[in-house]
Amino acid sequence: MPPLPKTVPLRLADLAARHAQTRPDAPALCFEGQTLSYAALHQRSLDAARWLWQAQGVRAGDRVAWLGLNHADQITLLLALARIGALLVPLNFRLAAPEWDAVLADCTPSLLIHDATWKEAAQALAQRHGIAAQAVQSIGADSAAPDDLPVADAADATDLPVLLVYTSGTTGTPKGAVHTQANLLANMAAAQQVQGLTAADTVLTVLPLFHVGGLCIQTLPALGAGARVLLHARFDPAATLAAIAEHRPSLTVLVPAVMKALIDHPAWATTPLDCLRAVWAGSSTLPPPLVDAFHARGVPVCNVYGATETGPFSVALGPQHAFTHAGACGWPAPGVEVRLGGVAAAAPGGAADGVGELWLRGPAIVRRYWPDQAAVDDQGWFHSGDLGQQAGDGSWRVVGRAKDMIISGGENIYPAEIENVLLTHPDVAECAVLGVADARWGEAVVAAVVPRPGRQAEAGALHDFLQARVARYKLPRRYVSLPALPKTALGKVQKLLLLKALP
Repeated sequence: MPPLPKTVPLRLADLAARHAQTRPDAPALCFEGQTLSYAALHQRSLDAARWLWQAQGVRAGDRVAWLGLNHADQITLLLALARIGALLVPLNFRLAAPEWDAVLADCTPSLLIHDATWKEAAQALAQRHGIAAQAVQSIGADSAAPDDLPVADAADATDLPVLLVYTSGTTGTPKGAVHTQANLLANMAAAQQVQGLTAADTVLTVLPLFHVGGLCIQTLPALGAGARVLLHARFDPAATLAAIAEHRPSLTVLVPAVMKALIDHPAWATTPLDCLRAVWAGSSTLPPPLVDAFHARGVPVCNVYGATETGPFSVALGPQHAFTHAGACGWPAPGVEVRLGGVAAAAPGGAADGVGELWLRGPAIVRRYWPDQAAVDDQGWFHSGDLGQQAGDGSWRVVGRAKDMIISGGENIYPAEIENVLLTHPDVAECAVLGVADARWGEAVVAAVVPRPGRQAEAGALHDFLQARVARYKLPRRYVSLPALPKTALGKVQKLLLLKALP
């Protein structure tokens, strides 16, 4: 891995400290009408560390959970816990109570911090698990004197776990990915370099910080670079477009569902987008109509491929290739290795079509799941479960999940290929392609389609549309119209649930 840029601190706890010394009044975080300068962010993190240490008894290795919407003090907490050597466990507020229970039972936090929106749910959750619950407004109250401030051993700090993020569970029980400070710092370095982040940038964060996509693709790298971060409590299309018009951010990260909500909003056509030098998308595959809508406005849509376990800044399509390589994930980020494994050798036809499971290795990739389950193999490779293909120019493309691959009549069929074509049909708002058991073919292709408002997406019309664009053996044998698709918090279709729900 190349050396860390000068903007990346040697310890996560010092993320704001360098800028507090050289540019104390520069804006760091803008949240709900208030701006924290870098000096204020640094001081706030010191106060929070003292409060956690003295008033809450948090020690190195302890876990502290967060339940709430995006909040500036999520960053404060992360920096404070890094100073102590403890871990932040951000909870997905979209989960059901039993799912929160499963996470807390797994990682056993000593403290739960919440915002006003989730106060009642958080207090009930904490009571069920016999731990304390504190409002976010309490952070830093009655903090100790500066000479009582705990500091994790500088020599070991980067190896200490600091962030415990649970996977989305699209294929099974969620697992807690253990990110060390070194993991986060390596991800920051790669993200800064590829995105060209500098102190002159303004980053708009609307994705949830409980996921590495919202926290680690731009937010932490931007703060490491000394940029200004505009943080929204939650995504709202009107508020996002208004922020672009008023505050003129240079970068933002979106996911397909968010892109669609912006494009469909009445203010989309009149909102100036010339301030955005790029929109980055955290998704393995992007529906072409969404990409085309931004490209038509002159805004390159860049892509980041990765997972909760990989940083997630692993493979990136930069602005210089956004228009020529739409649909691709791009090239490995600095310090990241990518290869095909598993499926390429084992699946019928895998080696012939150049498709295999993407394996990744690099300094930002976690080594274990909580508490001590290996996340990588003996050689340090993370087996993503995604099926990928490399072009002659070295760029990578994701064609689906390994478990989603359909083998029909001995042919490998990759759902993403069919889905991307279906999404260009004017009657289709969303879709998902699945394989179902079939006595004759082994598996048969089924397309679940959500029609656009006021449209019907008739099976015959869709079949004719696809027949002119994909090979015959890839054509769905059945089309199912649904009002919605089951999704995770970040908009990934939960195909296991969808398969069970098919009529």
